[in-house]
Amino acid sequence: MFKKTATLLCLSTLLLGCDNNEVGDVSLGLFTTKDIKIEVLTDPDVPGVTCHMSNIVADLDLADPSDMSISCRQTGEITKAMIDTIDRSKSGDIVFKKSKSIFLKSLKIRRIFDDRSQTLLYIAYSTKETSGSYKHSMSTVPLWGTQAYQFPQAGQ
Repeated sequence: MFKKTATLLCLSTLLLGCDNNEVGDVSLGLFTTKDIKIEVLTDPDVPGVTCHMSNIVADLDLADPSDMSISCRQTGEITKAMIDTIDRSKSGDIVFKKSKSIFLKSLKIRRIFDDRSQTLLYIAYSTKETSGSYKHSMSTVPLWGTQAYQFPQAGQ
């Protein structure tokens, strides 16, 4: 039983390292097993938005550090029909999720729509508290100049 569990653990660790979205890999030095991985992500519901996320990956550890950074930009057309399909609640939608440990820690990217400023907010965060803090990073994509932008009604 232990042998089977160890094999599954090794295979899942290898699969976590496989990522088609990786566009950059920066070593943090000769004497460390940690690297900064940079991934490109396209919003599945708003394909005119591309995000680049960097995060630390510790190849020989059971858990990766929680630090991450995200930057999102308009890279294509954004239409009203696309915006009409997204979750407009204050908590928004999870558009990306990645395991960061075998201990239930994950990195998530959530999209939230700010109707007042006509802006898409993308927040990357860790689901596990680290040193008394939940690590997170945020980026915004204003809809100004796109087909999706809705002019404010009089009195707003």
